[in-house]
Amino acid sequence: MCQICTLAVGAGLGLSRWLGVDDLVSGVWVGGFILSSSLWFYSWLSKKYPKLHTTFYMLLTTTSIYTLSLVSLAWTGILINKLVVGIVIGSLAFLFGIGTDKKIRKIKGKQLFNFQKVIIPISFLVVASLIVWIITKH
Repeated sequence: MCQICTLAVGAGLGLSRWLGVDDLVSGVWVGGFILSSSLWFYSWLSKKYPKLHTTFYMLLTTTSIYTLSLVSLAWTGILINKLVVGIVIGSLAFLFGIGTDKKIRKIKGKQLFNFQKVIIPISFLVVASLIVWIITKH
């Protein structure tokens, strides 16, 4: 993951909180932000220390960042059930977005448009947010 993805997800989260969006929808963006940050940090770490470029260290890094994030949210009293459900949905949506980008690159042998690596995962977060918002409004 890249810094642009992490920045875009963080901006989406800030915007949703500023607009007073439901915690379930905000959680979608928190989940995407945590996953994006985790993968970006793992990527940086494995480039700096190539021996750490293994699935074990990727899982360790991701688990650690999720744990630190959730414990921090719980400690401040912000962590509620709706936010946790949103985090799970957002993490899965972002993960599927990353997978979709990789699948397209594998099938086509290249990216189809500029910033595809950023746009597809963010689009998955937007769609997940809209679905959650529509479901919670009815």
